[in-house]
Amino acid sequence: MNDMQRLASGSTAYHAGAAAEEAVERHYLQHGYTLAHRRWRGRGGEIDLVLRRREAVVFVEVKKSSDFARAAQRLAPAQIRRLLLSAEDFLGREPKGALTECRFDVALVDASGACSILRNALGQG
Repeated sequence: MNDMQRLASGSTAYHAGAAAEEAVERHYLQHGYTLAHRRWRGRGGEIDLVLRRREAVVFVEVKKSSDFARAAQRLAPAQIRRLLLSAEDFLGREPKGALTECRFDVALVDASGACSILRNALGQG
């Protein structure tokens, strides 16, 4: 792959990811959530979407692929650790700190743009 092909591929992936995040954001907004941050950066890295519903904070990792199963496979353990570190940073800035009600969702987006939300994907119960 030459430099031009690599640039075009990277640009396509970036725009596809941004479109997936926008679709997921619309889904949450239609269900009564408000957007707190898009691509929030903490010490662990980036959280795709941070939303609020009443006093609860919802951290959302968006994964896009040709189908939901492939999208789900793209969430690696190292990425989960980085997400948790960044969420810890975010909660440290909240008035209730670590006592803030929160959950971690994973939003899967397929090639057609359809979304499947895995609520509390990193929690228990």
